[in-house]
Amino acid sequence: MSAAENRAPGAPAPGGFIPLSVPEICGNEWAYVKECLDTGWVSSVGSYVERFEADMARATGTRFAVATVNGTAALHVALLVAGVEPDDEVLVSALTFIAPANAIRYVGAWPVFIDADPATAQMDPALVAEFLERRCTWSGGRLVNRETGRRVKALLPVHVLGHPVDMDPVLALARARGLNVIEDATESLGATYKGRRVGQLADVACFSFNGNKIITTGGGGMLVTDDEALARKARYLTTQAKDDAVEFIHNEIGYNYRLTNVLAAIGVAQLERLDAYVERKRRIAARYAEALGALPGLSLPGEASWARATFWMSVARIDARTFGVDSRALLRALEARRIQTRPLWQPIHMSPAHAGSPRAGGSVAEELNRDCLTLPCSVGLTDVDQERVIEAVRDSSRRP
Repeated sequence: MSAAENRAPGAPAPGGFIPLSVPEICGNEWAYVKECLDTGWVSSVGSYVERFEADMARATGTRFAVATVNGTAALHVALLVAGVEPDDEVLVSALTFIAPANAIRYVGAWPVFIDADPATAQMDPALVAEFLERRCTWSGGRLVNRETGRRVKALLPVHVLGHPVDMDPVLALARARGLNVIEDATESLGATYKGRRVGQLADVACFSFNGNKIITTGGGGMLVTDDEALARKARYLTTQAKDDAVEFIHNEIGYNYRLTNVLAAIGVAQLERLDAYVERKRRIAARYAEALGALPGLSLPGEASWARATFWMSVARIDARTFGVDSRALLRALEARRIQTRPLWQPIHMSPAHAGSPRAGGSVAEELNRDCLTLPCSVGLTDVDQERVIEAVRDSSRRP
């Protein structure tokens, strides 16, 4: 654990360094982990795994939850239980961390990258409609991409940066064509869409609990669903597809994807504080908006009328002509003042790892990648340190 991660809750950043986003460990984590160590239940069997699953099901308003070693494992298994097969295609957000696109390739399928909506930075439902209606056709009872000849099987919208995708039109398009929908809700645990919690909007949803997420288990992930058959299949695949635990009979290829009891114990403690963490993230974003929103050339995205975002990351968009420097110059200026920031991800359609995959649009994701910078927004960010960030951003402007 770094010094930044080990500081007391609410303490100023050590050595003057302000990290982008680090875990907040200030609840029952020590007590729950100690119980695991004292009792010897440290591996993938133990009461905290089941407890974490039950707590996540409640937190997302779903019937079932299956814990996994990380979020990518949850995505991999979700695609398998959703029936995605080799040489299928899955529509996925172009502006996201690369994990969902990689998981699509793990099952031998192909991603189709859908550009971002300029208003929300989320998967654009209009481009989903355009792709399905104009570039696909029915053939032999299957929806087929005319250009590739491959079956289109599923949609994988990613709720990025703590804000939900506009899901109703996406779901309507999918349902009309018999396509399965998998939510990647990794960055938006605690967010709501039209009063409904992310994770309960589609056939199955996935979460990650990596160290920079709104709650963490260090590593770890979760698959949630209302479908009992999907949950049963996911649990089977994540525990090595064990058909007879005594005789070690396995009728399918399974995966060693089960979360450990120790990490689940951390997750239980973190989840107890989810509401408080979300409120703190929202206050941090609101303070940035208040202090920087009128600064020429800098804008801070809000939330759609139908959404309640968590603001997992506080994002500033820089118009270099008006602000005077571009986002990367601002990154370097803040870095010189020991303030960590990061640009958004390279749009995945630009990644050499996924060269040649189909896409719809792409210019919006490219513009967001070019212009946006995420500002420090740890749950434990102090008011004093946030004011340092605000002052540094103001000082970096070189308006004509």
